[in-house]
Amino acid sequence: MSGAALLGARGGMQSIWRPNVRVSLDEDGEVEDTEQEGEEVTKKGVKRKRAPYTKGPCEHGVKYRSKCKVCSACPHGRKRRYCKDCGGSGICEHGSRRSECKECGGSRICEHGRRRSTCTECGGSQICEHGRRRSMCTECGGSGICEHGRQRYHCTECGGSGICDHGRQRSQCKECGGGSICEHGRIRYRCKECGGSQICEHGRRRSQCKECGGSQICEHGRQRSMCTECGGSGICEHGRRRSMCKDCGGSGICEHGRERRYCKDCGGSGICEHGSRRSECKECGGSRICEHGRRRSTCKDCGGPRISTPP
Repeated sequence: MSGAALLGARGGMQSIWRPNVRVSLDEDGEVEDTEQEGEEVTKKGVKRKRAPYTKGPCEHGVKYRSKCKVCSACPHGRKRRYCKDCGGSGICEHGSRRSECKECGGSRICEHGRRRSTCTECGGSQICEHGRRRSMCTECGGSGICEHGRQRYHCTECGGSGICDHGRQRSQCKECGGGSICEHGRIRYRCKECGGSQICEHGRRRSQCKECGGSQICEHGRQRSMCTECGGSGICEHGRRRSMCKDCGGSGICEHGRERRYCKDCGGSGICEHGSRRSECKECGGSRICEHGRRRSTCKDCGGPRISTPP
């Protein structure tokens, strides 16, 4: 066995000798084939070695170089296989990650149509004992909860990344053109015309619908946060809605001491172009105006609840 083969069998670095043959031509273009010139040419060789195998993490501290965002990043700053612009192999034809695409039947999608790790019915690894995402659970002290008890990226005081310049959630801000805003100017999953996922068959929010048994409806038939008997979080110490309480300085009270949405001086959203409440305006066809042109609650023909029946 030769020395090079023995060295390769032992796992050492194998050397490859490649002669750098440089043959000079005559003026006629012929090569003089002599033994002396052949020996001189073969002596002028270059001994090259293979590059050593790199072990350990890269210079950025990532164990696998292929998973490093800097070493294996595409021109758009993403991982190459998950980049839509580069046509990465991990992106399916629907523009989603192949493993997380419902239409492609990704491996991370469970039988309930959710991510396997965040599915409560499947007992996902990211679901804590309280039935919430572990990172978003205040009782577990999740990493996504800030010191104010809110989600870190939705906290205005912490300057969360999900808060826009107008102090709202970026995805739900009309002025910023958030992705959750539909063509009707509402949140997409709460829009009746778009058939939002949170709208039930009765045309109400699913969580606030009594007939559907919404999660926000308490045993007294009211919204849990607005129920005084349940001690809802939206009820202040004066027994009123916290946002509508003048003594507490609620956010729904303007500087004129009125409800902000019904204040003409502030241009509230509940005031129509005729200067009346939008829901009680006959010309606008408000929801509180019946077919007889009166307030629905005080209409005798409609049998309004404020009409007392004779004994």
